Amino acid sequence: MSAVNGYPAFENVDSGGTGTLAGVNVQSFATFTSQMKSDGSWSGTAPYSGVVMAPDGVAIGNYSAVGHPTAEGGFSFRGIAYFESTAPSLAALNGKACIFEYESGSDGKSVWDLWEWN
Repeated sequence: MSAVNGYPAFENVDSGGTGTLAGVNVQSFATFTSQMKSDGSWSGTAPYSGVVMAPDGVAIGNYSAVGHPTAEGGFSFRGIAYFESTAPSLAALNGKACIFEYESGSDGKSVWDLWEWN
């Protein structure tokens, strides 16, 4: 773990997550950079470093979130995601914001739930 301005910072790679996005079965990969703030909360970003793979192509994701460590040893983040895709199945996400909840456990497993923000 490194430090930024005297506070802990880390890079986390989430790879191989599976689920459904825009009604399509997808697999996701992302690299997040997170930094602790003076109040103990954390901010995280993944600027165009997320990839969502669908059967007919990919979407590139740009994510930003805030969160905190959990009592169980994981992290809880809430944030916003924007996607860019040329895949027909994911093209409906272009130009739209998605809000999300991201929960990770001390075992390294995580859950990422997204909703289109209309």
